[in-house]
Amino acid sequence: MALPDSGISAEEVPFPEIVELNVGGQVYITRYSTLTSLPESLLGEMFSRKSSKGLARDTKGRFFVDRDGFLFRYILDYMRDQQLVLPDHFPERGRLQREAEFFNLPELVKLLAPKISKQNSLGDDGCPSDPEDSSPGVDPAHSLASCGATSAACASLVPGSVDSKRSGFITIGYRGSYTLGRDSHTDAKFRRVARIMVCGKTSLAKEVFGETLNESRDPDRPPERYTSRYYLKFTFLEQAFDKLADAGFHMVACNSTGTCAFAHEQTDDKIWTSYTEYVFYRE
Repeated sequence: MALPDSGISAEEVPFPEIVELNVGGQVYITRYSTLTSLPESLLGEMFSRKSSKGLARDTKGRFFVDRDGFLFRYILDYMRDQQLVLPDHFPERGRLQREAEFFNLPELVKLLAPKISKQNSLGDDGCPSDPEDSSPGVDPAHSLASCGATSAACASLVPGSVDSKRSGFITIGYRGSYTLGRDSHTDAKFRRVARIMVCGKTSLAKEVFGETLNESRDPDRPPERYTSRYYLKFTFLEQAFDKLADAGFHMVACNSTGTCAFAHEQTDDKIWTSYTEYVFYRE
């Protein structure tokens, strides 16, 4: 449908000053000038077009980008002032670097790249080659011992060469409810879980659950401290159990309490409310 007195289709209307984005299901609202602040970036190229024709949209007309919606907040923050500000003990640095590469933000990629100090860098002298190449007069046994110690130090710098998984406990808790009707039939709200809570050492919780862990109630907890205020961004117990099993945890204990109340005075329907905890341990 053409606009009056213009000859330009509705899809070719210039971008509005305030733009709504749907990034992986998360909605963001920002200025057009922010999205075009870095013309060489993917967002800069997308929104520097003469029209919005060809850009994907969701059912509500928002521009859609199929990427990680939670990490996009840091991409958008960088687009605003070209500075990187992350929370303390941020666990998703590698994933955010991948997002920065996708959005074509090379300076942000550099800021997120892992930095190895000079004394720990794997230089030419980091790992001796063969003990037979040692200087004359050096005790071969001493040379072998030195080589072994240095090799162990070098191996410690290679990801995955040493099992860095630490032992510890993680407790999963949830409050659930269901309605029990006549003849012991349950309705569709069986085991309705409002929120899955996570208790334990901060570093272990972040290792196991990663970006699915909601830290908003305790955002600055150091990795070696304990917390009981984290919860998960999903409500499927089996999904939490799968993540714990993949990380090498085993269930060692569980307990539950429950209360019952009548749903309606004129029926026999009963509402059961329970609180359950599962304790997992990794050796």
